[in-house]
Amino acid sequence: MNARFTRRGFGQLAFGALAAGALPPRAFAALAKDTPLHGLSAFGDLRYGPDYTHFGYATPDAPKGGRVVFTAPYWILNQAPDTFDTFNTFVLQGNAPPRIEYLYDGLMVGSLDEPDGLYGQLAESVTVSADENTFRFRLRPQARFSTGDPVTAADVAFSYRSMKEEGHPSLLVALAELEEATAEDERTVVLRFSGRQTLPTALATLSLPVVPQGFFANRPFRQGGFDPIPGSGPYRIGAFIPGRFVEYERREDYWARDMPFARGLDHFGTIRVEFFRDRQTALEAFKKGDTTLREEFTTRAWANEYDFPAVREGRVVRQILPEEKWPNFQCWALNQRRARFADARVRRAINLCFDFEWTNANLLFSLREHSDSPFQLSTYVATGSPSPDELAVLEPLRAQLPPEVFGEVWRQPVSDGSGRDRRLLQEAARLLSEAGWTRSGGSLVNASGERFTLEYMLNDPEQARVYGKMVETMRLLGIDATMRVVDASQYQDRLNRFDFDMVLARFSLNGTPTRESLQLFFGSQTRDRNGSYNYPGMADPGVDALLAAIGEARTRGQLDTLMRCLDRTLRARLDWIPNIHAQGHAMAWWDMFGRPAAKPDYGFPAERLWWYDEAKAKAIGRA
Repeated sequence: MNARFTRRGFGQLAFGALAAGALPPRAFAALAKDTPLHGLSAFGDLRYGPDYTHFGYATPDAPKGGRVVFTAPYWILNQAPDTFDTFNTFVLQGNAPPRIEYLYDGLMVGSLDEPDGLYGQLAESVTVSADENTFRFRLRPQARFSTGDPVTAADVAFSYRSMKEEGHPSLLVALAELEEATAEDERTVVLRFSGRQTLPTALATLSLPVVPQGFFANRPFRQGGFDPIPGSGPYRIGAFIPGRFVEYERREDYWARDMPFARGLDHFGTIRVEFFRDRQTALEAFKKGDTTLREEFTTRAWANEYDFPAVREGRVVRQILPEEKWPNFQCWALNQRRARFADARVRRAINLCFDFEWTNANLLFSLREHSDSPFQLSTYVATGSPSPDELAVLEPLRAQLPPEVFGEVWRQPVSDGSGRDRRLLQEAARLLSEAGWTRSGGSLVNASGERFTLEYMLNDPEQARVYGKMVETMRLLGIDATMRVVDASQYQDRLNRFDFDMVLARFSLNGTPTRESLQLFFGSQTRDRNGSYNYPGMADPGVDALLAAIGEARTRGQLDTLMRCLDRTLRARLDWIPNIHAQGHAMAWWDMFGRPAAKPDYGFPAERLWWYDEAKAKAIGRA
């Protein structure tokens, strides 16, 4: 099942003393310095050379036109899948519609078949200084906003300054080490960083959207409303009704339509995003053909509700498509800003209340797997005991890390599948007792006589069905546990202010995580920053030291080692409690689309990769 927040940064479909002796000097031999380059990669290797004609997953000969209609399976920044009340997606305030990012281009754009390659988009070239602190971009002379105005260096500098000063918290973190964004002339813009950043950190900022400075001449950057902020991307806003639907119309005058980074992508004439308050209504709309493409996150629906006539007649296709090669992050967060959740033994006890084996067999149709790690399905998942390379990182931090980090890595418990495993319940009761919670009548109380209360906040009734038994088990232990379903706007607001006990969150992390992107989830500096994704309220010096070391990784092998050290530590602490995961995308669509033969490994924007097939549409009566 899919939780409320899945975020991917712009472009990438995203966003120091530790072990210093083990890392080479801060330099990238594979990166040419003071030389104009067509692309950049965190570890020096690019899939596409300067003369590439299109990305390998693109389809240049696909027809243009037609429409696709769907509900958004992922979203970024302040966007929401079930309502919208603003077109300004760059700030914390309000709820913007998903895919509004398609209005905008950035200096560079990531490819979807490599983990961290960036190629010039608005920029025809980039020059990196020898110390990796200064990036000088030469803009393409043909770049134009949808208004027809040229994209200038002043627009780029304004965009970076505004997002650093007033943007969404995730943008503030990403741009923390940007010191200057200046226009040297109309087509040359320079980004200067502090020197505290690493190359991967800097690269993570280079695909941020560029907006026209003139649009904000008489309005604040944070202003909401439905006056679209012009962009230079392939789509513009079409018809919309706030909270119900929005249409993005393909721009026939898109300046980059024949550029290699754009060729063979963005085929649909109209991308329409529909908004529904609950899953069942959205599914019924798909069955009727009101929406034409759907990713299903609910196991009950996938198992039982896709045997409708259009499926039996072959007019609707069902298929499991492979997951991306990036961390699959679906975890519970217990809010440690509330003292009763600060003890790791309490978090372990609450996790023991979830009988995965019973739940999977009885409620999830055996379609899910129990996650051991926040980084499930990636190369960052630790196994067994620490390797020698991992110990070289961990030993200097032994005093700051839980002792469990140095033994066999934490794994999820396996129940007897009864739904009430006495062994696990006894272990949970022992952990709660050790943490200072004792039974008084039917309730758990601490030394001050305060009752242990827990409200599991939801915005999806399906979670209540799947995890209701877990809440019942908490009550057996004496926890005054409840579930509360709230509407989308209240849910968003309470998340932003950290006003909750327990939530379930799902994110897509980058294939090459940076120090700053990880700090949004795990870093001390984001603990009290409203709108950050540090929902558990983590603030641990050992974790911070590991994040700093990750920022200094010089090779992908070093990054893998450091991320596995972080994984061991997170699993020992259980700030984020791993939940469940699927092995692929459960997709259904009306058989009126063409698509590439293979899906790229680092992203799955079907609305950018697929196209309308008129012959197929006629065959099923949908032309």
